[in-house]
Amino acid sequence: MQPIDIDEITLPAGQPWADIREGVARLCEDFPNEYWLKLDKDDSYPHDFVRTLTESGFLGALIPEEYGGSGLPLSAAGAVLETIHERGCNAAACHAQMYTMGTVLKYGSDEQKQKYLPGIASGEIRLQAFGVTEPTTGSDTTQLKTRAEKNAAGNYVINGQKVWTSRAFESDLMLLLARTTPTADVTRRSDGLSTFLLDMNEAKGNGLSLSKIDAMINHNTCEVFFENLEIPADTLVGEEGKGFKYIVDSMNAERILIAYECIGDAKFFIRKAVEYATDRVVFGKPIGANQGIQFPIAQAYAQAQAAELMVTKAAALFEGGHRAAAEANMAKLLAADASWAAAETCMQVYGGFAFAREYGIERKWREARLYQTAPISKNMILGYLGQHVLELPRSY
Repeated sequence: MQPIDIDEITLPAGQPWADIREGVARLCEDFPNEYWLKLDKDDSYPHDFVRTLTESGFLGALIPEEYGGSGLPLSAAGAVLETIHERGCNAAACHAQMYTMGTVLKYGSDEQKQKYLPGIASGEIRLQAFGVTEPTTGSDTTQLKTRAEKNAAGNYVINGQKVWTSRAFESDLMLLLARTTPTADVTRRSDGLSTFLLDMNEAKGNGLSLSKIDAMINHNTCEVFFENLEIPADTLVGEEGKGFKYIVDSMNAERILIAYECIGDAKFFIRKAVEYATDRVVFGKPIGANQGIQFPIAQAYAQAQAAELMVTKAAALFEGGHRAAAEANMAKLLAADASWAAAETCMQVYGGFAFAREYGIERKWREARLYQTAPISKNMILGYLGQHVLELPRSY
């Protein structure tokens, strides 16, 4: 593990990126709870929200200015996502762009960057689909079965299946991980995997098919099937066989950005709980005067504040060019736990009214529960910390 000089890490005073947060908060005012409830009822994608967010420039925060983006660091993107969740909205319909484009930016060819990044920044092209997880391998990415084999023409032929691929119907491009060298022919399981930037519009009907998964949360999640899908050789990102490393870089950014969303959720629940506990009067006094109500809210607040410090540290390390894998995983773990604790507390404070859709508490509660499991489960993070950070014996 690379030693880190703690003096290099500066925690910002006050609320970082306040101007960005104010702009996002104003944008979210046009998308109240009723908007999200209708989407849930219709099981539809938030086109208006994503379009507005894109046109505002917020979704292009991480794309360099030379490609039409803002060229901001990860913490700025985190401020965007955190504020969206803190204001009662949800960024899952579009957040993938912020971490998948990092793989293209860091490892893509100049031609790929020029071809795709300006369109992604403007919203003309959506890079929202992340094709990694498979039905039989789950989080064990090195064991994935999807294959990419070169044919006589020098193109790749894809066969296999992905699952829990969110936003696939709404994406123009997919960042796809597939095996190009059989497992039996590699020294390490992480070798022989390659990353591709797949044009989904060209692929649909030519070997690519999608099937929507009916799920508890409306994230437009799909199963993706590849059957003899032929794609050009220039869709390969970076070097063949090095794709696992490229995807891991995206995953570290993903974990940190998801952690920002969780902090936003925690702040939403705590604010709602405080407001309700202050305004709700029973037996002649606000229910928040009772320690049985007050203390759990205070505990949730302290937990969220502590988790936010780890998120800030992880982002600072990532921005400084450090690997930050342990910190990214811990940030996601602690922030997800903090958001879920705040969600449970808020549900208890509201009592029966928490189940009424008009308050938006049950919707956000469902959304917060997801991050106990996805995009990586708590047990996977604890296993990583135990084996790779604490150097405990492997369990297999």
